[in-house]
Amino acid sequence: MTDENITISSPTGGPGGEPRVFVIEFKGSRKEFYRNPYGLSLRTGDWVIVQVERGEDLGRFVITLDAREVNPELIKPLPLLRKAIPEEQQVRVQNAQKEKDARLECIKLIGQRGLYMKLVDAEWQFDGNKITFYFTAEKRVDFRELVKDLAAVYRTRIELRQIGARDEARRVGGFGICGLEQCCTAFLREFEPITTQLAREQNLSLNPAKISGNCGRLLCCLRYESEFYREGVKSYPRPGSTYVTEKGEGKVDRIAVLKGFMVVRHESGDEDKVSLLDLRRALRQRSWMKTE
Repeated sequence: MTDENITISSPTGGPGGEPRVFVIEFKGSRKEFYRNPYGLSLRTGDWVIVQVERGEDLGRFVITLDAREVNPELIKPLPLLRKAIPEEQQVRVQNAQKEKDARLECIKLIGQRGLYMKLVDAEWQFDGNKITFYFTAEKRVDFRELVKDLAAVYRTRIELRQIGARDEARRVGGFGICGLEQCCTAFLREFEPITTQLAREQNLSLNPAKISGNCGRLLCCLRYESEFYREGVKSYPRPGSTYVTEKGEGKVDRIAVLKGFMVVRHESGDEDKVSLLDLRRALRQRSWMKTE
């Protein structure tokens, strides 16, 4: 990986010559993987022109990855072409206004056709050779006539792409209940299956309002934090097991891995918080007593 202070100056990008792929970000946090056959010297955040199936597009360089970390089917066979000059970067601003107009026009045509679909976004390719409309729908939608309507208006290639609720949240952007930028927008490259079992393992409330993201689906962090919790609980006695504190014998009620303590509940209803530090100290003392 690279950071903002490192310049990539070779096609591979790796000191040992290992193949690298360049992550390029487009509108709506859409990321694609490209090769750099011309050895462009790039820094994080640089705007670049890339070759696409029909023309050229403008994106921003994010980072490089070892090619072995990426599914080969996701790597674009087309290359990075050049760094974008200021005039080309200005086209991005002009296209942004065109996208607003195209979105309004598409919403109007959807209404006229009576289609059951929700338009999420419109993305105008850098060179104007294609407009992509992203939408969500509960069922499959026959949008062939809508494509013809849009093509008649804009005289360019039209693509309608149905996306899921998580992809919609990624494109729209926003902040999660934690107060930070959505994980899907900030750094997640792929979505993985998430179940309520992960919430149970992390001792979280199963209240949907507390474990759901802006997309209405289970929080992505439940998945990528799960391994940390599974490793963390190994440092504590199992919930339900007996543990003796200064108040006497009790049962381990719950474990707060992130906060570093467990809660012991006594028959009286009283609770004791036992920190991981105190737990380890007690285990050492018991070990010394056994050796003596």
